[in-house]
Amino acid sequence: MTTAKWIWRLALSILLVMGFVAAEKPKGYHREICQYRKGKHIQPMSAYHTRLMEMRKQMMIRATLEGPEIDGYILPSTDEHLNQEVAPRDRRLKYLSGFTGVRAFAAVTSEGAAIWLEQRYAQQADGELECDWEIYLTSGNVSLADWLSSYVQYDKRVGADPHLVPHSLWIQWERELDYKLIKLVKINNNLVDHIWGTERPETPKNQVIQVHSKFFAGEIWQDKVKELRRRLAHLGCDAMVITSLTEIAYLLNIRGTDIPYTPVVKSYAIVSQDDVFFYVEHTKISLGIDLHLRTDCFNENCVKIKEYNQIWSDIRTYAQIWKRVLVSAPCVQDLGASEAIYSSMPAKIVVFEISPIIFMRAQKNSDEQAGMRRAHIRDGAAICEAMSNMATRFHTEQWTEEKINYEVELWRLSQKHSKGLSLRTVVAYGEHSALPYYISSNVTNIEVSDQSLLVIESGGQYLEGTTDVARTFIFGEPTHEMKKAYTNVLAGILHLTQLKFPADIMPSKVDALVRSMVWKDMTDFPQATGHGIGSFGSVEEPPISVAYGENSSFHFKPGYFFSSESGYYKGDDFGVRLKNVLEVVDTGFTHTTGAHFLAFQDVTMVPYEPKLIDSTLLSAAEKRLLNEYNAKIRNVVGEELKQLGNMRAFYWMMNQTRHIREYLPEDEYRSATGGGSGGHTSGPLIVLGLAIVLSAILSTRS
Repeated sequence: MTTAKWIWRLALSILLVMGFVAAEKPKGYHREICQYRKGKHIQPMSAYHTRLMEMRKQMMIRATLEGPEIDGYILPSTDEHLNQEVAPRDRRLKYLSGFTGVRAFAAVTSEGAAIWLEQRYAQQADGELECDWEIYLTSGNVSLADWLSSYVQYDKRVGADPHLVPHSLWIQWERELDYKLIKLVKINNNLVDHIWGTERPETPKNQVIQVHSKFFAGEIWQDKVKELRRRLAHLGCDAMVITSLTEIAYLLNIRGTDIPYTPVVKSYAIVSQDDVFFYVEHTKISLGIDLHLRTDCFNENCVKIKEYNQIWSDIRTYAQIWKRVLVSAPCVQDLGASEAIYSSMPAKIVVFEISPIIFMRAQKNSDEQAGMRRAHIRDGAAICEAMSNMATRFHTEQWTEEKINYEVELWRLSQKHSKGLSLRTVVAYGEHSALPYYISSNVTNIEVSDQSLLVIESGGQYLEGTTDVARTFIFGEPTHEMKKAYTNVLAGILHLTQLKFPADIMPSKVDALVRSMVWKDMTDFPQATGHGIGSFGSVEEPPISVAYGENSSFHFKPGYFFSSESGYYKGDDFGVRLKNVLEVVDTGFTHTTGAHFLAFQDVTMVPYEPKLIDSTLLSAAEKRLLNEYNAKIRNVVGEELKQLGNMRAFYWMMNQTRHIREYLPEDEYRSATGGGSGGHTSGPLIVLGLAIVLSAILSTRS
C-alpha cells in the first residue's frame, strides 16, 4: 500500500469511527406491534430467538475454522442455484427467522438482526418475525452496507456463503462494504446448516427425474446441445458451466419436482465440445433416464452422470485444460452464477456472459407454441369451473381469501396433464386488493363478501406449457368508480393485443401503450407490465421484461411468450388487476428498415367480469376486440368444458362472454353518458336542426 493511500485510509477510518459513535441506528419498516412489546418475544423462549442466539455463537466459533471470527453474517433466501422458491431443506432464512416469503436476505450481528425484502412481503414479515428483527425494503434508502456499518466497526469482517450469492451481487456488496472499511469474507461452511443439524429436512426419496418427451418439447436434447456448442464456439469458449435448473431442464428435456412451482431437477451440468456432464444425486436416476440420456456410450452425444457435489472437484480439474469457459451473467430475472462457481476457476479463463440457452429457450418451436395454446385452454376451463362453482355456493357459504385460494387450486390441479402450480396463488379482497404486492396467507386471511372487488392471480404447470393469469371479479353490484377503473385497465390490455410493430422496437417502449389508459386519470401501477413465460418451465423467464425505464437490449421474436399486466389501486378501498399471456407472431410484412412487422395474440382464455365493464367508456374498436376475444373463449373453452361434461361452468362462461353492442343508438348513448354532458355541446344543435328540417318538410306536404 502506498503512503498516500495509507494516509487516506487512516483519515477515512478516523472519520468512520467518529461517525459510528455519533450516528443513529437506521430505522426500518414501522412495526407497530413491537413498540408495545418493548423487546419482549412472542414466547419467552421462542425457537427463533434461540436460533438467533446460536447464530451469534457460530459467528465466533465455526467461522474461526476459516480465519478470525466474524462480526456479521449475511444470509440470502436463495439456494445454491439461486432459485427464489427453494426446497424445504434449503429454507435457511425461514429456519433462522420465521419469514416464509422469498426474494429476501438477512444480516445478523452481535447486537442486531435485519431483513431486506420487497414491499409485497412487508406486511407478511411483520406478522411472522420476532421483534428481534428490523425490516427494510430492498427499494428503500437503507442499504445492507449502511445497516452493517452502524453495527460493525471498521476493519471488521462480515461473512456470507458464496454458494448462495450471485457473483454480481457479491461484487456489489464487497465494494459497498469496502467503502465502509468492512471486509466481506467467504464462509463456505453455511452457519445455518450447523445450527439446523439433524433437524434439517432430508431430500425426498421419491423425486425421480421425468423425461419431457419430444411430443411436448418439439426437439430432441442432442439437437439442443449441438446448437449450444455452435454458440459457444462463436463466443470462443471451450465449455460452459450450467447452474440454472431451468436451463438444464430445457437443454436435456428433463423435468422434476425438486423445488416448488418450477418443474426442475436440482443439478449442475458442464457442456464442452466433446462431453456433456450431468451432476445429480444418483437416487433420482431411473432406467428411463439412462436410456433417454444415452449414458451407456462414450461420444459427444452421450451424457456422463456424476454425483451432485463432484462438480467442484471437476471444475478445478478441467480449469487446467480449458482456455475459455462461459459462466452465466445476470439477465433480467435470472441472477446468473454464484460467487462460488465464478471464483472456483482462474479469472483469466472465465467468460462472464449471458447464457446462450436463455435465447434458445425463449423462442418456442412450433410444437411448444401449440402446447402453450393448449395449456391455456385447459387453464381457462379450470378457472371457469372454479368461479362457476363459487358463484353457485357464494351466498350459502362463508368464504375467505384462503378458502377461495383452495378452490382455485383444486380445480386447476384436476385438469388433464396438470403438473402443479406455476406461482403462489394470490387472492386479495377489498382493501387487500388495493395492495399491489399483497400475498395472501393465514396471517392476513379475511372474509370475502359481495361488497367489493376480488383479485385472483394464479397459474398452472401443464405438460404442454405454463400459464399465468390475473382477473378481478365481484359477486355483488359495483360502483361507478369501480367500473370506470376496471374498464380503463381492460382498455390497456386490449390495446396491446392489436399492436403491430417492427421487430427492432424495445419491449420497454410498448409499456406506455398499456399504461396510457390508467395514466389519463393520473394514476399508475407499480409492477412491470410483463415478463417472459416458459414452456412447462419458469413462470418468469428471461430475456423479455416489459417495463418503462428499463434499458433492455433484447427484442421480441416470433415464438416468444410474455405476460401483459395492468392495474389500478385505490388505497384502503379496492384494486383492479388483469393479466394475460401473449404470443409474439410474425405478420409476414416487412418494415422499411428491413425488420419484420410483429404482432401479439392472446393465449390466455379466461373471461373478464362483464358487470365491471362500462361499455360507454370503450371505443367501437375496443368493443370489437373484446367481442372477438369472447367469441374465441366461447369456441375453444366451451368445447373443452363440454368434453369435461361440466355444463354449469359452460353456462357461466357463456354468460361472462356475452356479446357487447359495438355501436349504441344516440338516445341510449346520451342516456348512458349523462345526457351528453362533458363537452358534447353540438348534440342539441343537431337535434334542433333536424327538427326544423322535418317541420319544413311536413308543412310543404300539407
